[in-house]
Amino acid sequence: MQAEPTMAAERGALSRSVWPMLASLVLVGLADYLILTASPGLGWFVFAIALALALVGSALARHRSRTALFAGVMVIAAALPLLETPSLPGLFVVSLSLAIAALLAARLLPAALGRIPAVLVRYAILAPFRLISDAVSARLNTGGGGLGRVLARQLIGWMVPLVFLAIFLWLFLAANPVLDLAASQFSLGDVVFPEPIRLFAWAVLAAAIWALLRPRLLRRFKRTMVVTPVAKAESLLFGRAAILRSLIIFNAIFAVQTALDLTYLWGGVTLPAGMSHADYAHRGAFPLIVTALLAAVFVLAAMRPNGPGMHSRLIRGLVYAWIGQNVLLCISAILRLDLYVEAYSLTELRVAAGIWMGLVAAGLMLILLRIALRQTSGWLIATNLLSLTITLYACAWVDFSALIARFNVEHSQEVSGDGMRLDLDYLYVLGPTVIPALDDYTARIGRRSDVDAVREQLVRDARQQAPEDWRGWSWRQQRLTDYLDSGDGNDNNSSTPPD
Repeated sequence: MQAEPTMAAERGALSRSVWPMLASLVLVGLADYLILTASPGLGWFVFAIALALALVGSALARHRSRTALFAGVMVIAAALPLLETPSLPGLFVVSLSLAIAALLAARLLPAALGRIPAVLVRYAILAPFRLISDAVSARLNTGGGGLGRVLARQLIGWMVPLVFLAIFLWLFLAANPVLDLAASQFSLGDVVFPEPIRLFAWAVLAAAIWALLRPRLLRRFKRTMVVTPVAKAESLLFGRAAILRSLIIFNAIFAVQTALDLTYLWGGVTLPAGMSHADYAHRGAFPLIVTALLAAVFVLAAMRPNGPGMHSRLIRGLVYAWIGQNVLLCISAILRLDLYVEAYSLTELRVAAGIWMGLVAAGLMLILLRIALRQTSGWLIATNLLSLTITLYACAWVDFSALIARFNVEHSQEVSGDGMRLDLDYLYVLGPTVIPALDDYTARIGRRSDVDAVREQLVRDARQQAPEDWRGWSWRQQRLTDYLDSGDGNDNNSSTPPD
């Protein structure tokens, strides 16, 4: 009668420990083949799908079919930008989706939006040490009936099938020349005697995959609130009177800056002698963003839960007015940046600055919503994280190098008659995807030896960067290859740009 519960317990331990271990080994090997030994490309997307399938299997093992479907679809959708090309924004979005899917599969993700950021932080802190913790636990339990004993028994049980599998594979390779040719592409020596950096990569991958398949959260420590006389001093420093006076002064100061922007920036009034709109724009773009960030910090402190600002209509009205002025200043900063770019061309740093300004403006609007809806700070962090994720997901689809090159060609002095001359050295730094923009430039102004030299070098770079096999394929690289192989983008530099 006691055998059945014992066997059920062992099967449960097997599903909780051996399955993640075997899946981790397979996924590390797959990552080595798809990522570590190939140029960045389609292999990243395939590996993300493999991780998604592993998490789906983990959810199904817990009898959560709906969760498994949702997690799988979420990760696949997040991984789609990797088909365009692997990028840091795309990898961030995929990593975040995998973490959320892992927590979903383990029933650790809270339903309340405001609690999700704290759970993600608790998960991320513990994730790098999860594999080491389980390994130590297994070593300590080898003498009993815990995880160590189950792992040891299962490893012994796998020895016979793996040995016979190796024998059968050797026989099939000797009998089948097709399999032998495919196997010859792999170096067994690299697997048996890997380089130290590769061993480190395996260890990092194993730790990350194990944390996905066996997620845990860092324990929360209960804090006891102690009321001391310091609270009265803090209330005098940041109480109702201090907040009210600050908001009146801040609104007055910001009104001056807003009026100047409305006059010179939006109204187009002539600036003082010796100052251009580009100079006016350059002086104000970045300091205004710092101003908006400081304003956001002050508002969060002033409108803290149960603080004096939350119970005063006057303070709330002044906060709304001040945040509105900060949003207008963010929009003015974006316009300043646009004027500066028109005068001095576009760069990656200026694109990033524009995106950052938009995120700051969105964050200020979310602060307004947080105050109006009386939400928690966790809700504000979660919504800002969502805003950042959506922005990075969109950025992962954009070829900023090609976009910048197109813009600079259109607004160059040679093409538009205004602005700066086209910076060929900077276009070369952007990479081969600027070749169509260079062809457009040549079609407009005619052939130039310096442009032809830059284009020829970029074509050579593109040919050298072409993937050796399917693992390095990307949609962006394929579009460029098709363009270079077509009649409009051949290597002899046709003067006709693509449609």
